[in-house]
Amino acid sequence: MFTHFQYKPLFTSLPGWRISFFFQKTYYTATYHKDGRIEWGDTVPDARHEQEILAHIHELMLYHVYE
Repeated sequence: MFTHFQYKPLFTSLPGWRISFFFQKTYYTATYHKDGRIEWGDTVPDARHEQEILAHIHELMLYHVYE
């Protein structure tokens, strides 16, 4: 589904992560907040794929960050 999924903390004192990934040959960047909110960067996913992408991001973040 995603390729090259990456995440890194925004700041040492503020909770949140900068994420990036490719989905269907399109590069996406976003800010993932502690409460699960996602602020998209320059590219916003289509409405038809948005729920699928959001679910996958939450799953990956739970696995990598909140293990």
